[in-house]
Amino acid sequence: MTAVRYLVNDVDASLPFYAALGFKLTDRWGPPFAIVKRKGLSLWLSGPGTSARKKLSNGSMPEPGGWNRLVIEVRDLDSTVVKLEGAGARFRSKPIKGPGGRQVLVEDPSGNPIELFEPKAESQ
Repeated sequence: MTAVRYLVNDVDASLPFYAALGFKLTDRWGPPFAIVKRKGLSLWLSGPGTSARKKLSNGSMPEPGGWNRLVIEVRDLDSTVVKLEGAGARFRSKPIKGPGGRQVLVEDPSGNPIELFEPKAESQ
């Protein structure tokens, strides 16, 4: 099994965001931890109180955010953006076009980046 762990500030606040992206809750281990899945991807949401959030030996504290990100392929970037804007999501960028398609960076409720990617149509 392959899984990605995201540190979040509040698991309950994160679940509706990921549900809007098509993730389904598959396991819940108390308030600080949940597993959501989408198309073979297991995403572990670790809130305060989990082992992933404990102070490291060098004194640093693992926290949400950064620039490493999940990439989620969507069929219609514009409608996905509208849906998430309606839910109050914060975007780091406007949609941009690249050689493979279009993308935008949105943050989950804890500030973790998610890249929404709409591949270029085959005929283009």
